[in-house]
Amino acid sequence: MPSSASRSSSSSSSSSSSSASARKRLLISAGVAVAAVTLGIVSWRATAPEARPDRTSSSSAAAAAPKGSDVHAELARLARREAGDKLALGRADAPVVLIEYSDFKCGYCGKFARDTEPELVKKYVDDGTLRIEWRNFPIFGADSETAAKAAWAAGQQDRFAPFHAAAYADGAKEKGFGRARLLELAREAGVPDMERFEKDMAGEAATAALRKDQEEGYRIGVTSTPSFLVNGQPIAGAQPLDAFAAAIARAKAQAGVKAGAQDGAQDGPQADGRAAR
Repeated sequence: MPSSASRSSSSSSSSSSSSASARKRLLISAGVAVAAVTLGIVSWRATAPEARPDRTSSSSAAAAAPKGSDVHAELARLARREAGDKLALGRADAPVVLIEYSDFKCGYCGKFARDTEPELVKKYVDDGTLRIEWRNFPIFGADSETAAKAAWAAGQQDRFAPFHAAAYADGAKEKGFGRARLLELAREAGVPDMERFEKDMAGEAATAALRKDQEEGYRIGVTSTPSFLVNGQPIAGAQPLDAFAAAIARAKAQAGVKAGAQDGAQDGPQADGRAAR
């Protein structure tokens, strides 16, 4: 039977380990909170009225965020990588995931969707480097929320991407997002079953999906649109293509280094074992 001193030592060790784990979780949570505030502030500045996106906002966001790898690792884990995600484009195992928080009534979101996103798809999604995961993040009232639900409903029939393109077409938001207009957009997007589309748009599943996206965004400090994460690195506003290209290149390189380190760790014991024999 263990002695009293032994039991005391074991209890002390367990308590110390628990305290260390708790401190680590607290530090990670605090780091994510700081990164969230950074993303929120920079994102708001980038998309505030009269603001003009520039080449410095994305680098400022990354520079202002905490340096610790734990913070960006936590943000990177927001990538869902679900094979059946109807609001995603690209391979689930792509080395880089871009998460976009956007609103269909947001002018800068439309600018990104028309000018930058197609180039990212052509250059990085098609070759397997990039996966884009959209998060509906309506902030401009009831019409924004209804449009988000309509986009989700189109996605249930595998027409999210064309609905997204139609809703962000030049001049589209000026026509509003009333019921008749959303049905028109759905037909333009090629949604095959309009009755199902209307039912899905008004259903509880659409509301739940929207709330999930919104809660995620608010939790990390998104306050305006568009806001992005590239493997956990924040980018605020409709930045030029070069800003996204640079972020994707860095993320891909970092992912390659991590993959190499993991492979080395797995191969190490086998190599040592063969040498010992």
